Amino acid sequence: MIQIQRWKIIVVTLLCVWGLLYAVPSFLPRTVVEQFPRWLRADRINLGLDLQGGSHLLLEVDTRAVKVDRLQNMVDDVRVAFRNQRVNYTDLGVEGDAVSVRLRDPADRERAVTTLRGIDSNATVTVSAEGVARYTYSERLWEDRYSAAIQQSLEIVRRRIDETGTREPTIVRHGKDRILVQLPGVDDPERIKRLLGTTAKMTFHLVDSRASLADIEANRAPAGSIIVEYDRPDPVTGRRDRLAILRRVAVSGENLTDAQPSFNNGEPVVAFRFDAVGARKFGEITTENVNRLFAILLDNRVISAPSIREPILGGSGIITGGFTVQSANELALLLRAGALPAPLKVLEERTVGPDLGSDSIRAGSIAIVIGYALIAILMVVGYGLFGIFANITLILNIAFTIAIMAALGATLTLPGLAGMVLGLAMAVDANVLIYERIREEERQGRSPFPAVDISFQRAYVTILDSNLTTLIAAMFLYAFGSGPVRGFAVTLGIGIACSMLTAVTVTRMMIVGWLKWARPKQLPI
Repeated sequence: MIQIQRWKIIVVTLLCVWGLLYAVPSFLPRTVVEQFPRWLRADRINLGLDLQGGSHLLLEVDTRAVKVDRLQNMVDDVRVAFRNQRVNYTDLGVEGDAVSVRLRDPADRERAVTTLRGIDSNATVTVSAEGVARYTYSERLWEDRYSAAIQQSLEIVRRRIDETGTREPTIVRHGKDRILVQLPGVDDPERIKRLLGTTAKMTFHLVDSRASLADIEANRAPAGSIIVEYDRPDPVTGRRDRLAILRRVAVSGENLTDAQPSFNNGEPVVAFRFDAVGARKFGEITTENVNRLFAILLDNRVISAPSIREPILGGSGIITGGFTVQSANELALLLRAGALPAPLKVLEERTVGPDLGSDSIRAGSIAIVIGYALIAILMVVGYGLFGIFANITLILNIAFTIAIMAALGATLTLPGLAGMVLGLAMAVDANVLIYERIREEERQGRSPFPAVDISFQRAYVTILDSNLTTLIAAMFLYAFGSGPVRGFAVTLGIGIACSMLTAVTVTRMMIVGWLKWARPKQLPI
């Protein structure tokens, strides 16, 4: 007599109930699922871009800008350090991949080298016989900076996308310096491109009052200053006005802790708040420079240049600049998410309409239904009552696959639907192996109970071997594939793993239960 321990029956039954309950929400609209009691709610399976519709963007991080920005900062660091150490120099600037400076007095050589190494111990310092010092990083350190910039860009892109409320976005590093962004259900890809295409590097600078209008028109800036444009053209002349500002950053946008859209005198503005360090710097600057213009730059363009009327000691303020409600919202979002360390370039853009996604779901669902129906008919015709048992386990297999994918947060794609259909075929193949073994044992004259017991024991090794080889193939597809290939591998792998439970354990429990209840003299197979 075949005996199945009671605890095994209870565990398998509870697993089957969990699989069915956890799979049901994926077949219902989200609004319906949200009406369920909290204890009954379950995660819905995520639909990929090809099933739900949305936007696909492939972005490239401009690593060259990382180098240029760092070299410019190094120039400022060298200028300040040499001034403090009273090192005489000339021709300070960027030359190739390094900062170059000529020492006027050979006697300053040792002091200059010590000063440069004190700025950044990781940098390399060389001085030629002519007294020209070169200050730069090794290739390995530049690569480390690029990698850090790409990782930082990935996190900032994720924060910006999350701020928009997009559900289940896919944001992953793709290759050496690219970021793949897939946004299911997004119907305004241009807004997303604007958000991702803006570096959002905000800085605060004092306006240089030494520069005359003629100097600005001739693009001549006093020493230590630069000429910058406004971000919007003048509504009367249609030209972008320009302004001379001190090169030194008074306060950096990195010190911002919050930014929210607001209104001031009925006009949309952006209210911001600094952290403790930024608030201290902001208070000192506004205290020491009352009645001076204070320029606010976004990506090296002036968005506002108000006059400091009184010291601002609270660490908060507002940004004006002729915003609309939408542009104020977008700027606040960008400032909250943080500035990108380098610009992003859109290399590839695809948009999948929701109608096409619905058609894909419909076609995939029809394929699964037809595949299941054909398998169900063949199993019933070929194995009778035992074929019905196999069909029940197939339904459980689909439920388990969907439930596990929903629980893991996996994304179902169109190739994933194909993997699910193949998983059905693999699951029923295990039942066929068992049933054919039962027939063989029965032909050898065994009674029903021993025939079933021996068949499950001997077929199990074959089933395990065939499923493991396919599972290993699915693992390699996932490890070395990308995009659609991974979607196929995920559903196939989960389906195969589930078939080990449904085809062997659940089918065995149903057959043994029927044998104990009916006690047949001959098996209906």
